[in-house]
Amino acid sequence: MLRGLWNLTWLEIKIFLREPLGAIGTIVVPVLLFVLLGRVAAARDAAPELAAGGVIRAGVPALVSMLIAVSAVLSLVTVISIYREGGILKRLRATPLRPATILIAHVLVKLLLTAATMAIMMAAGKRYYAVGADVPVFGFSLALLLTTWSILSIGFVIASVVPTARFAQPVGAIILYPMLAVSGLFFPLRILPDWMQAAARFNPLAYSVSLLQGTWQGDAWSAHLGDVAALVLVFAACTAVSARVFRWE
Repeated sequence: MLRGLWNLTWLEIKIFLREPLGAIGTIVVPVLLFVLLGRVAAARDAAPELAAGGVIRAGVPALVSMLIAVSAVLSLVTVISIYREGGILKRLRATPLRPATILIAHVLVKLLLTAATMAIMMAAGKRYYAVGADVPVFGFSLALLLTTWSILSIGFVIASVVPTARFAQPVGAIILYPMLAVSGLFFPLRILPDWMQAAARFNPLAYSVSLLQGTWQGDAWSAHLGDVAALVLVFAACTAVSARVFRWE
């Protein structure tokens, strides 16, 4: 099983990298945006080191959260829909690989792409800004893993019900953009109207942003038990739903 999982994961990575636009949108664009924001912040501040450090501390978690959301709700939904419509899922299911192996391979691809983008962002920060961001890497990595699994489970629910690849992008966008608007990515939730704050309580991405930013800044996990519980609940619920409604053909 492990050998089949590795081979399928490696195959999916190679297929993804053969499409330049996908790699550019997933990896290159977030890194360029991170570097650009950091340079602009440094240019506008009398103390460039502090400005750059602020971008590294506040910008990276937000960008990672956005990357997770885009990968889960758009990229994953589109890939699964194309595979189903083209009969690829049906053929894969007929192989000795178990259905769970096939689905886990897609999740691993997204996790690896997220990790690669994160590593490049960190390298870019050290390359362009003379700062030493004391980030608890292990704790943040666990938060990133939990967030990724949770948001990807939402993507699988959408992929389970989207009828064709033609509808994948529009349906994903309809779900993604409202989630981003009330997630705390762009401005604090406390300044939003009451009804939007209420909506944010049902938005998994809001808990993701809170957990990632908190662990990145060194908060104890005990301060984010609510975020963790919400993301675990989302993962469990979406996994159960997708297991029931997922269509292989």
